[in-house]
Amino acid sequence: MSEPTTNSAPGGSAHPPGMLIQVYDDITEEDNRLPNWWLGILFGSIVFAFGYWFVYETTHSAPGPLDAFKAEMAEQAKKRAESGPITDETLSVLAKDSATVAEGQKVFVSTCAPCHGALGQGVVGPNLTDNFWLHGGKPVAIHTSITKGYPEKGMRPWGPVLGAARIRSVAAFVLSIKGKNLPGRPPQGTAGD
Repeated sequence: MSEPTTNSAPGGSAHPPGMLIQVYDDITEEDNRLPNWWLGILFGSIVFAFGYWFVYETTHSAPGPLDAFKAEMAEQAKKRAESGPITDETLSVLAKDSATVAEGQKVFVSTCAPCHGALGQGVVGPNLTDNFWLHGGKPVAIHTSITKGYPEKGMRPWGPVLGAARIRSVAAFVLSIKGKNLPGRPPQGTAGD
């Protein structure tokens, strides 16, 4: 094994100053300048990475890929909830969708407000913003209460009048106000879901 040498090529010829030559075990390695195309890609990648970080992560000027993915998944979950079977999960998804809740609020104000108040605080009917429920506070129980009603207690069945889509939106609105504890009618029923 030979010792590494620098700045001389095999045979003792000299190289231009500034170019480092290393010879080790008869392998010659020169320290050449990197090609311009390679440097262009390197520095271009650095500028692109900084710009991407600044736009998507720092200023949030545009929705990033993760935000776009979450929005698309929420939209798909909403479509499944609107057309699929009525379950606690599907109604909970609709309760998180602002458009569905806004539509449900419009229907609620026009049909339910005389008994439950415009904010669900209770007038003649029970307060829907507390954690006490006469007929169950789970999403499906709320949907069933709206659909079938309780005529013996003064609540008419709204299913035939409103239709399936508006019943879902009203149930979503009621779920969105549940637990806000607005002042109004005192608690009725049992606590919890």
